Amino acid sequence: MCLILFANDVHPEYPLIFAGNRDEFYERPTAPAGFWDDAPHVLAGRDLKEGGTWLGITRRGHWATVTNVRDERPSSNDAPSRGRLVADYLRDEPAPDAYLENLKAEADRYNGFNLLVGTPESTRYFTNRDGIPRAVPPGIHGMSNARLDAPWPKVERGTSRLEAFCDEGGRSADVSADVLFDILDDREPAPDDRLPSTGVGLKTERMLSPPFIDGDEAYGTRASTVLLVHRSGQVMFLERSFDHGVPTETRDFSLSLRSRTTP
Repeated sequence: MCLILFANDVHPEYPLIFAGNRDEFYERPTAPAGFWDDAPHVLAGRDLKEGGTWLGITRRGHWATVTNVRDERPSSNDAPSRGRLVADYLRDEPAPDAYLENLKAEADRYNGFNLLVGTPESTRYFTNRDGIPRAVPPGIHGMSNARLDAPWPKVERGTSRLEAFCDEGGRSADVSADVLFDILDDREPAPDDRLPSTGVGLKTERMLSPPFIDGDEAYGTRASTVLLVHRSGQVMFLERSFDHGVPTETRDFSLSLRSRTTP
């Protein structure tokens, strides 16, 4: 993912309201969201190059997502795929704290990442830029290619709109996925004086600055995802795919979370 917006234990009916955009090179092979043949309890898209994923949830409610960190530190072409961090958590369904504690020892093998792992009861955050697992407090949060809640323009714009959504219409029993998709489909670039400086140059910073990236022939937003977890255990997972900015397909999944004692 390259933009994550979520309401953590804010809404009276939905402990998790999540909306995110995945930005990627168009040539990278990808499978759309679905239940995995080799891990049928996992619902996620799949990176067919490395086998990982950027976002997913399990039938017991473990969920995870990752973004890369974009800064001026060098990256390694030999580093393992960051999508494996999400895939491993979803496959094994460990306690979030235990997973992040175990990850600390090998986190520096990866290029820069931000990782969110959660269950219906809690959400944890970890970045290998400081190696400290943290609990995510209740509230409206956002993350792009800097640390959680870093004030990038796309994050501030998205969290402001998500907060308004939760304060107004989002307080009703029915949460509108269409409104969340509209928040993600914001293609207005940020002003130059608000752009971060991450070492990619002004032209590229401009291109990457909107919540939804039209990009160029090589790179852009390839999927928008809305994930809604209801306190009853009902889950809605919607993924909208794009080809060079044009929507091509929306996949809609509903599931009832299993308890930890359900086989």
